[in-house]
Amino acid sequence: MLGLQLRYLSFFFGLISILSFFNIIYSYYLNLYLNLDTYYLSFFISLIVSILFFKIRLYRKKPTIFDKILTVFLGYIFLPLILSIPFYLSIYNITFLNSFFESISGFTSTGFSIFENIKHIDQSLILWRSSIQWIGGLYFLFSIIFLIDIYDENFKKTLTNFISFDSSEIFKQATKIFLLYSGLTLIIFIILNFCSIRSFNSLNLAFTLISSGGFLPVNDLSTILKDNTKIIVVSILMLSSFFSIFFSYNLILIKNKNINFFYEDLHLIFYLIFVVSIFFLFFSFNNEFSFNLLSIATSMSNIGFSVSESNNKLSFIFLILVIIGGSFFSTSSGLRFIKIYSLVKYSLNQILSFSKPKNIFTNKLLFTNIYFDFREINKYFLTIIIFILSLFILTSLLSLSGINFESSFKLSILTLMNTVNSSIYGIEDFNFINLHFFTKYTLILFMIIGRIELLTILLLMKKFLFKN
Repeated sequence: MLGLQLRYLSFFFGLISILSFFNIIYSYYLNLYLNLDTYYLSFFISLIVSILFFKIRLYRKKPTIFDKILTVFLGYIFLPLILSIPFYLSIYNITFLNSFFESISGFTSTGFSIFENIKHIDQSLILWRSSIQWIGGLYFLFSIIFLIDIYDENFKKTLTNFISFDSSEIFKQATKIFLLYSGLTLIIFIILNFCSIRSFNSLNLAFTLISSGGFLPVNDLSTILKDNTKIIVVSILMLSSFFSIFFSYNLILIKNKNINFFYEDLHLIFYLIFVVSIFFLFFSFNNEFSFNLLSIATSMSNIGFSVSESNNKLSFIFLILVIIGGSFFSTSSGLRFIKIYSLVKYSLNQILSFSKPKNIFTNKLLFTNIYFDFREINKYFLTIIIFILSLFILTSLLSLSGINFESSFKLSILTLMNTVNSSIYGIEDFNFINLHFFTKYTLILFMIIGRIELLTILLLMKKFLFKN
């Protein structure tokens, strides 16, 4: 049991060592020696831990779902500890708590930052921040596979078309996900370069977009996206974290295409078209459509950043898009559109069955042959209840810490949905560095809670509070 958990984490410690090595090479290439020692330290520590975790073999029994949930949760604690080393030991005199806060924010792809002016940071540390997001996005995808038992049967059946859960095939399947994730990152980087965006900014943006992160290599995105063409291209690229990572794989590589293979992405396409059409018809005045498109894409994909011209008068609508989120098997957060759609359809069918008892109403997903049952609906409903409860608790804690209620409410939504604060949500100029230590630890905890499936919280409570 313990051996399996440690082996799962050893891969990501090894990945940290690889990215630390690349940061060392990058620092030498650009003569950036100010924080070079910190990357050496993170390289050796992560490499040693990775080897130790891989070598330890203490197999006792098949791990339970509770063991897996605990493993994923501990990964969100221990991996950011290593990732925080370059922040803590840098020349910028960052405290341990602020360093850990920054690394947790990046690793959970949230994007809250203690840095008020990115211009004061050297390029190697900016690249490190972006790398943290990239690793965190990959960790999230692997964690979905690791915790496959908590998801509904339809999702598990669909995912088995692309992922084998046979223990002998684990390495091959992990390689498939890694190559897809890395390949999409490379494609985004190349497209951004074709748009005449500086290579350094393109690389950082590629790490951010694929992972649904919120860290930027500049203070204001407007300095990068200087025309409508670039805004539209980046908006479209943001959707790479909105749809399933297998979306392009489904469309291009599957020979015998079955609509059930990518039913969720099909629903997301219609959802996206509907939302964009509404904004185009009713909210795009004075040639603001490109800015609205950016706001829609960044909210749906749970990235969250915006340009200075974005419309913050529609912050409530954008927050709703943030809460809904994207695909199950993507790096975005949110409650997931397919859950809300299924829950609404099931509820309407139940109401109609009472008003028209002679009619038969099927709980079937549109355009597919997939049916959802009462147990799945219970899971969806519990997820929403847990989100509301978490939102209430976090809003209350933030309000008690001296933050006004409106900011506390918006910040709580963004924290639980792992979305960065920006002007489109009316909470751009928020100072994280001066928050009380209790408030920072609270945000750290809820950023992690938002990143793991909300249902896992209920399962852990059941395990530890109701042992009998």
